[in-house]
Amino acid sequence: MTEDRLRALGWDDAFAEAFAPYAERSVPGRVTLEHQKIYRVSTAADEGAIEALLPRRSRFSRKVAGETTEEQVVAANIDTVFLVSGLDHDFNLRRIERYLTTAWNGGARPVLVLNKADLVDDIGAVLREVETVASGAPIHALSSKRGDGVEALLAYLGPGQTGAFLGSSGVGKSTLINRLRGDERQRTAEVRVSDSRGRHTTTHRELLELEGGGLLIDTPGMREVQLWEGNLDDAFADIHALAAGCHFRDCHHDTEPRCAVAAAAEHGGLDPARLESFRRLQRELAAQTRRQDELLMLQEKKKNKVIHKAMRNVTKIRP
Repeated sequence: MTEDRLRALGWDDAFAEAFAPYAERSVPGRVTLEHQKIYRVSTAADEGAIEALLPRRSRFSRKVAGETTEEQVVAANIDTVFLVSGLDHDFNLRRIERYLTTAWNGGARPVLVLNKADLVDDIGAVLREVETVASGAPIHALSSKRGDGVEALLAYLGPGQTGAFLGSSGVGKSTLINRLRGDERQRTAEVRVSDSRGRHTTTHRELLELEGGGLLIDTPGMREVQLWEGNLDDAFADIHALAAGCHFRDCHHDTEPRCAVAAAAEHGGLDPARLESFRRLQRELAAQTRRQDELLMLQEKKKNKVIHKAMRNVTKIRP
């Protein structure tokens, strides 16, 4: 694979430095498709096996669904995360806060995309509402069905730049990608009128190239996003700023006295629903951290048990 081709796929000097230990026996490439643990890698070789993964520059990850304590990396090595919401029954400020928290913690730049703007009479009112939770992230209202406003997203997708589209089923991610590419590569389907729920027309994750040199990752719709790790400072920048006035430095903005955040929610300086969302996500992160710590302790205990057993066996066979 030529240097130009690698750079078109997002390669840069930092990746080259990380790859140096593998250069004698391996060739670099990028995973361009994942489907049920089967991967396609763009590389100069015709056949091969994945030997190692270079450190991820960024990621959008969540806890896997269910009770299992495990991370699922939905997209990696992304420069911009397009968090897509539909301005129909899918629209939910609390879900946007959750997506933003995950995006900020993963190291990529979040951009809020409000699709189906053609269904809204007062888009200005919607934008003002979303601005209250955006924490400075850019907001774009557009219509993928009509094509209105879609081209504005190209500003984030220069040569070698990777963008990932994430959101619920039926929000229009695949239609947006088709508009940006100028073809019908990605399958689309109509949503149910009653609740705006969509079918999973995208069942795998795939890296697609734009004619102008940018890269797009299409992902299946997500019914839920459970937090995996990180903090809430970026996604709740307004609460983080208010916290400077709290009496206790480690205030959780819940039941502590002389809390500036709680006072702001009580007296009109902060939406009480936003504070309650913050508290809920804070509890979720704390519980997730406890589960991860317990899992690590269990794994360490099993590891030590194996080591001690091996040492006893060695002692037994000594003459």
